[in-house]
Amino acid sequence: MTPTLAQDIRDAAALLASATDVTVLGHVRPDADALGSALALGRALLQRGAKVRVSFGEPDEAPETLRWLDEDGLLTHPDDLPDTEALLVCVDTPTPKRLGRLAGRVELAGAVLVIDHHATNTFYGSCNVVDESAEASAILVFRVLEEMAVELDEPIARGIYAGIVTDTSGFRRASPETHRMAARLLEAGVDAEAVVRRIVDERPFAWLPMLSSVLREAQLEPEAAQGRGFVHAVVREEAARTVRAEEVESVVDVVRSVREAAVAAVLKQDLANPAQWQISLRSKGIDVSAVAAEFGGGGHRQAAGCTIAGSASEVVAGLRDALERAPLL
Repeated sequence: MTPTLAQDIRDAAALLASATDVTVLGHVRPDADALGSALALGRALLQRGAKVRVSFGEPDEAPETLRWLDEDGLLTHPDDLPDTEALLVCVDTPTPKRLGRLAGRVELAGAVLVIDHHATNTFYGSCNVVDESAEASAILVFRVLEEMAVELDEPIARGIYAGIVTDTSGFRRASPETHRMAARLLEAGVDAEAVVRRIVDERPFAWLPMLSSVLREAQLEPEAAQGRGFVHAVVREEAARTVRAEEVESVVDVVRSVREAAVAAVLKQDLANPAQWQISLRSKGIDVSAVAAEFGGGGHRQAAGCTIAGSASEVVAGLRDALERAPLL
């Protein structure tokens, strides 16, 4: 840990320790890192006597696979948030734009604390705990809670563990330090098997025919992505409507397993605006955050996303062109 990051963590801990009313936000379409981190932090603050709300811009409800992490009923619909707050905490959210319709709250809040691990973070808080070398934002939340001398109970540890296990792909990209951190979370009572089963492994039967229809149309372009291979698949509106959003999100984890391709992309038709596609990008050797940035998105070098308008073929063509310009890892 650098001296600067250590000081940022101390500053964040002091800010949170003195807070009495806090809103914690995650990015739109929150994943386990965003929501698990937010709920873990929220519970810790609640136990210190603060009034706490946890929210996100869209959709209206948290993914079903993650709702069980909300032990304390902290999840709050955006319409039920106060007009402003003394302290706004933004977790796993590199830019205000990723807050969706809640982005304007950044300008209205008395103070803004940002806890994030994205390289594209714009340091938009009055206090920023940002470390792109951290495999998950949950790791940074853990460090802040550690600085606050918060006692890890099982629900707090569970939220942090959920963020780490998912963002590291089941610890496949975790450092020795992160494994040691996970051991402390397990010692606090986390049931690792239950977390992975409920968030990652369990799928409804409808997932199988949806996945079959999508994979049937998947395409491999061996010469694309600077000769490293590009595989892409499309989840159209009619397929997406047969399953939950989390099943649609899971498709990229299947597509990225193709050995012949360094880059995988899944185009997911936006149910609210079918002329738009939400893009999930995964890479083994090309900086896909640079690709996503060309279309107004962002993320990590090996996992990124963006939203693009147009036909599926036009979107694939745009991604193909951008991949030829992307830096190699």
